[in-house]
Amino acid sequence: MSFVHSKGFKYLKNLIIGLGAAVVLIGALFKIQSWPYASEMLTAGLVTEAILFAMLGILGPEKEYYWEKLYPGLDEHNARVTPLAAGAGAGAADMPGLNGQVVEQQLGGMLSELQGMSKSLGSLKALQEADFSGAGEQLKTMNNFYTKLNDAMADLTDSAGEAKIYKEQMSSLNRNLGSLNSVYGNMLNAMSPKA
Repeated sequence: MSFVHSKGFKYLKNLIIGLGAAVVLIGALFKIQSWPYASEMLTAGLVTEAILFAMLGILGPEKEYYWEKLYPGLDEHNARVTPLAAGAGAGAADMPGLNGQVVEQQLGGMLSELQGMSKSLGSLKALQEADFSGAGEQLKTMNNFYTKLNDAMADLTDSAGEAKIYKEQMSSLNRNLGSLNSVYGNMLNAMSPKA
């Protein structure tokens, strides 16, 4: 059965299937158009297809994965490829040996990274679901508050200047009152009977 697994047999099988399908289709075209020899061509194509389908049923399906790209030599029927667990062999000459602990550590690192990404995506989803519809109105209110606060600070600065002028005027008034008190005291001393 090594011929059945060879590349040549696979090519021949595909060639016969393709040619048989072509004969069936041409025979059907001849039959639909009512051309001469339509029945014979259709019969030949259908018999060829019946034989091919019987052969495919007996041989069974081929494997569809392509491990030979990773391990050269796997596409040959009698190739001797050393399993991964055995370390470096014929097919794994360019690949480092697999260490269970190293693989486990790398998988653990990947798992922690995936968990971190999951948390980040959860935060982004929460941010996406947040309602910012009133944020514009709140910003307008805060802007109005800051404007009024700036106006109040300006008024306070003006009031501080006025308070300084008021203080100076009060100091001047106190000096004037002190002078008046001393003049009044002198007048009282001058008017009092002398003994």
